[in-house]
Amino acid sequence: MKMNQQINKSTRFRVLSEDQIEQIFYSALEVLEHTGGNVYEEEALELFRNSNAVVRENNVRIPTTMVEEALNFYPRKITLKGRSGNRSLHLQKDTVAFGTGSDLPFTYDRETGERRRTRWNDINNAAKLVDALSNYDFFMSHGIVGDAPNPQTYDRHQFMAMLEGCTKPMVLTSVDGEGLEDLWKMGCLIQGGEEEFRLNPLFVAYIEPISPLKNDRTAVEKLLFAAEKKIPAMYTPCPSSGATAPATLAGMLVQSLTETLLATVLCHLKNPGMPLIMGGVTTLLDMKMSTYSYGAPELSLASAANTDISKWLNLLMFSTGGCSDSKVLDEQAAAEQMMNLFYSYLSGANLVHDVGYIDHGTNASLESLVLNQEMMGMVKQFGKGINTDDEHLALELIEKQGPGGEYVTTDHTFEHWKEWFRPELQYRGDYETWKKDGSKTMSDRINERTQHLLDTYEPEPIEDKLKKELQKIVEDADKRHS
Repeated sequence: MKMNQQINKSTRFRVLSEDQIEQIFYSALEVLEHTGGNVYEEEALELFRNSNAVVRENNVRIPTTMVEEALNFYPRKITLKGRSGNRSLHLQKDTVAFGTGSDLPFTYDRETGERRRTRWNDINNAAKLVDALSNYDFFMSHGIVGDAPNPQTYDRHQFMAMLEGCTKPMVLTSVDGEGLEDLWKMGCLIQGGEEEFRLNPLFVAYIEPISPLKNDRTAVEKLLFAAEKKIPAMYTPCPSSGATAPATLAGMLVQSLTETLLATVLCHLKNPGMPLIMGGVTTLLDMKMSTYSYGAPELSLASAANTDISKWLNLLMFSTGGCSDSKVLDEQAAAEQMMNLFYSYLSGANLVHDVGYIDHGTNASLESLVLNQEMMGMVKQFGKGINTDDEHLALELIEKQGPGGEYVTTDHTFEHWKEWFRPELQYRGDYETWKKDGSKTMSDRINERTQHLLDTYEPEPIEDKLKKELQKIVEDADKRHS
């Protein structure tokens, strides 16, 4: 019998030590007690006034005891269920799910090659691709509907475009609290009622504070509605180091955590036990180009550190990966996307979003989604680690085949080669075969694969009666805002 052995069933990766996490946590508590955050929503201010927090006009300072009490009430597991009912996503410690990002204003037109405003059809096409591609676990819109009748109702139209193309669980943005309420009503229709939605939510609501340390009316309104209805929600600080946060990563992590902790207390005051997810798109301002960088290695490092902190706090984590600053899908895009995909996966973040982003979060590319499908497959293969049981150590086989033997014809090879990563886009043939096959580049193969999926993939349709009920919610919103 073997004693005192540690067998790694997966790879292991961690950025912060236990002591470093404590340093950041205690620092965030210090900021909450002495600097506080500003809140611009009256119901939230009233909740804080009726608690042990100190409220001076819009500034709220929170004692440590309130933070520690609130942290005890958040669920450590959430299960999302897609509209088809058979695509569940279990969010719990160290389970990783990949998905797209949200409101990209521009899209690369596949016919003209030019950048233009994103339309309803672009969202629907992205939805179909994500539904068809197996390594995507959830869907964000990968664009913002620019041809909606009214900007105040774009979120309902966007949700319909997503629903018609994709059956997987989703993460949604919304215009305001009223918009989130309509999206929730649509989600309840699909899941079979409010109670069913609460047990098996279709989506998570994406909500952002304004760094540094500000919480505007719209964001807080959405947060309070999510808390009231127990809609899973992430409150996602998006500071840029050197501009809206300190230029040191540790300082940015302290500020980002402070913003998260304020939200944990507010949600607890509103409705204890609501499913809140920690978020954070923490990166830097490129000082040369004045852009918020999605390709910087510091984004990967800070995101992994945030995930370490979230695990220590027993909160689920919404992180970032598969994104790039490159203007087009080129070598820079592939290098940056692969790097932040890899480290977000190793960190064990629960929801890794923004997969496929290019142009620092302003431009949508369907081909980028297809490329990332391949890269996510490679990353997941690495995460499987190395099995060292007797079957995989293969000592009997090595002895049988002996010096100078071969393994191609053995049953062991036939059984185990299927465990390897098998590329769909990368070409591994020799030069002569590649020439014979048409000398296609990776870009050629990505374009062909994208077009093939758009031409042939048909998502499971929404039943007619349900579709009419969903559309009525959208039409009613248009009438209210006409």
